[in-house]
Amino acid sequence: MDRLIIRGGKAVLKDRIVEGLSLVCEDGCFSALLPSDKVVPSPSDRIVDADGLFFSPGFIDMHTHGAGGADFMDGTVDAYVTAARMHASHGTTLLFPTTLTSTNELLYNTFDIYDKASRANVDGAAFGGMHLEGPYFAKEYAGAQDPRYLRNPEPSEYLEILSRSDRIARWSFAPELPGAPEFAAELARRGIVASIGHTSATFEDCDAAFRMGATHMTHFFSCMSTITRRNAFRYAGVVEYGYWQDGMTLEIIADGIHVPGTLLRLILKIRGVDSISVVTDSMRAAGMPEGPSLLGGLADGQEVIVEDGVAKLPDRSAFAGSVATADRLVRTMIKDGGLTLPEAVRMITCNPASVMRISGRKGSFDAGKDADVTIFDENINVKYTIVKGNVIYRA
Repeated sequence: MDRLIIRGGKAVLKDRIVEGLSLVCEDGCFSALLPSDKVVPSPSDRIVDADGLFFSPGFIDMHTHGAGGADFMDGTVDAYVTAARMHASHGTTLLFPTTLTSTNELLYNTFDIYDKASRANVDGAAFGGMHLEGPYFAKEYAGAQDPRYLRNPEPSEYLEILSRSDRIARWSFAPELPGAPEFAAELARRGIVASIGHTSATFEDCDAAFRMGATHMTHFFSCMSTITRRNAFRYAGVVEYGYWQDGMTLEIIADGIHVPGTLLRLILKIRGVDSISVVTDSMRAAGMPEGPSLLGGLADGQEVIVEDGVAKLPDRSAFAGSVATADRLVRTMIKDGGLTLPEAVRMITCNPASVMRISGRKGSFDAGKDADVTIFDENINVKYTIVKGNVIYRA
């Protein structure tokens, strides 16, 4: 029996912090969280002394495009592995590689690379499945998505895409497009998370998609409609639907820049901690020094400049992507969102596990779940990252 014991730290539970506990992991899964005097190590046990640090379930990033100078659209196994290692050094134990809108040929190549990279990724954050972002988006809310490839969902196309990979865990789309409700229903039928994003939809469009199976909203507040006025009449948009629909979960790019503290506190007041997850939505410059970078894949990416903790267009007229890492998300939610440490950690552990329908395996210390652990200090500086009982990063 392979056993790992984490001791001497402070356990971050869902609603409190508890000292004097030891976390026992057996064969890659959690076994028990017990008072330390009840855990007697054997000579064969591996011991991690947390020594006053905090330890929590592993951080889950369900929306990231890359890190460490690599993008998941680069088309190489090395890009996947490089990004996974960089994210692991900031506490992420599980991530969902996210695509950008592209040609279908490039998308299919990405599917092949994902499978190869999953086998090669032995010392980075694990892969939980792919998140397809586009191509079914509104042009006026395209953001960093290439407008050349935007189009409406047609069954002949999306059924072909779905047939090419069983690794698709989530697909983001605009619900106002012709055929979008039926597309949402197909995703729901297959157990794929249907997520609303990059959209000019009305409240009613969102409700139609929700009733057909859309359950989540991609980077809430960013690239989505709010109240509009048409011929003197006001219409509620995507943001208002997110406020109203308790059955819809939301995600926030919590870098402290894409969404300011005022909006963080507003949405927390309206929807509460348990309905919201935090994501990096990071591009390749995450974890790298500021300066010139590239948004998107190496073949056809867009030049950007990273400064002030965010990527910008060269003329500095707009943001061009997040460079956040998971530890930064937690710090932001405490500092700008006014949350406690357990509340902030919930938004990057059990909440995304619930959204991605993997709560049976991830997101808490419950016995039998994967032994994914992040150990960090009071400033959320990550000291250890552990995936299925294996230390993959140590500061």
